[in-house]
Amino acid sequence: MNWNRLVQVLAGIAALSMAASLPVAAQVAPERPGIPAGNSPVSASPSGDTSAIAKEAHGWLADLIKINTSNPPGNEQIAAMYVTGILAKEGIKAEILDMAPGRSAVVARLRSSAVAQPARALLLVAHLDTVPVEKARWSVDPFGAVVKDGYLYGRGAIDDKGMVAANLAVFISLKRSMARLNRDVIFLATDDEEAGGDASIRMLIAKHWEKIAAGFAINEGGNVFLKNGKVQYAGVQADEKVAYNIAVVARGPSGHASQPTKDNAVVHLAAALAKIGGYAAPVHFTSIVRRYFEGLAPLEDDEIGKWIRSMETPDRGEHAQRVISDASPLWNAMLRDTIAPTMLTAGVANNVIPAEARANLNVRLLPGDTIDRVLNDLTKLVNDPLVKLELQPNSGLAAPSSSLESEFYAVITKVVSQEFGGAPALPFQSTWLTDSAQLRLHQVQAYGLVPFPLSQDDLKRMHGNDERIPLGAFDKGVEVLAKIVTEFAVAH
Repeated sequence: MNWNRLVQVLAGIAALSMAASLPVAAQVAPERPGIPAGNSPVSASPSGDTSAIAKEAHGWLADLIKINTSNPPGNEQIAAMYVTGILAKEGIKAEILDMAPGRSAVVARLRSSAVAQPARALLLVAHLDTVPVEKARWSVDPFGAVVKDGYLYGRGAIDDKGMVAANLAVFISLKRSMARLNRDVIFLATDDEEAGGDASIRMLIAKHWEKIAAGFAINEGGNVFLKNGKVQYAGVQADEKVAYNIAVVARGPSGHASQPTKDNAVVHLAAALAKIGGYAAPVHFTSIVRRYFEGLAPLEDDEIGKWIRSMETPDRGEHAQRVISDASPLWNAMLRDTIAPTMLTAGVANNVIPAEARANLNVRLLPGDTIDRVLNDLTKLVNDPLVKLELQPNSGLAAPSSSLESEFYAVITKVVSQEFGGAPALPFQSTWLTDSAQLRLHQVQAYGLVPFPLSQDDLKRMHGNDERIPLGAFDKGVEVLAKIVTEFAVAH
């Protein structure tokens, strides 16, 4: 680290020390959004009452939000040092793993025995970086950790600093209670999850696998879904789609804009995108998606339930698939490969016809599908010699699904149902990417569950404006996560 960087780090830590003294929990209004109607409020867990540690974690989460780790560039090192400081106060030795300049992960371990047994260890995973913000579109400072009407606002409140703080709370609770562990429990806060580059978990595994090797993991990726104020179900992620990016490139002669021509690259790009925008890939049921919809059908109203049950029938299947796809963007994306135009680039001046116009397509493939087939289908669809589709580097990796028969999955589903008034835990295939894919490639049974009960309004803010977490939901999530970890990792 150079001297300028050291000064920045020390200044950041000093600012955080001041922020940590602020009574965040005292700002919470009496109303507690996020404790669902019909579900019990925060109660004692097998490892002790979690309400006090959850209140402490409000402060940790607020402080983490105040550290801007928008990726790019990430700058997770200060956040990593802050987390390490919290653990050090508890007598827990944590190690900062520097992955790139200014970019670091944190790992700490509670041992069950003198001899490590990686195949039995449980990994608690969350990431320190966040997506960027459009600050002008927020109603509050995205890095101010503002508490309003029982919500904590800030970039990363849910994705994924809320999970970092919850993991910290559970990990520290185990240490304070001197729990007799039957397996090692490892805390891991990663960097560069949002971009997945050279500082990501891929490189962390390549360089430091012996420090984080585990047989089981819990991470983000699934959610506890609220409907009409009650938990409808929890989706436990056991698989995820695979991401690719395709450049759509239109080329033609440049020239003066006062003399339009039919081979204008912008016009050809626009026509190609219009065709791609209207394209829907065929439905493909993976085993996890099939089980998800089987479990979901009885939870929905009669009309939606009827169409869910009809999706694979020979007479009404195609119509049912259209109905369900139109009913929810999530369901649509779980059923098929998706293609979304995300970025456009063209032109150097208002009065110049450009020689090239480009767009990016973000493609999410179902496990088992191939990008070559998608490229071939889209090329035929566009059918324009002036337009080429070019696969971009750094694509995602297809990983095996986590088992739905493992002991850990059974514990998660059991605790979730108990804690949310009998609401079921359903196997879930996320349409988004997580660090779990890399873990699954290394034989880790990784499951995704952000344990906070969240409404659709809460969830849609995650990569959008005014991201926030209901503090009541956060408290409940800490309790649920503590019970899952205790049930699985503490000797009874």
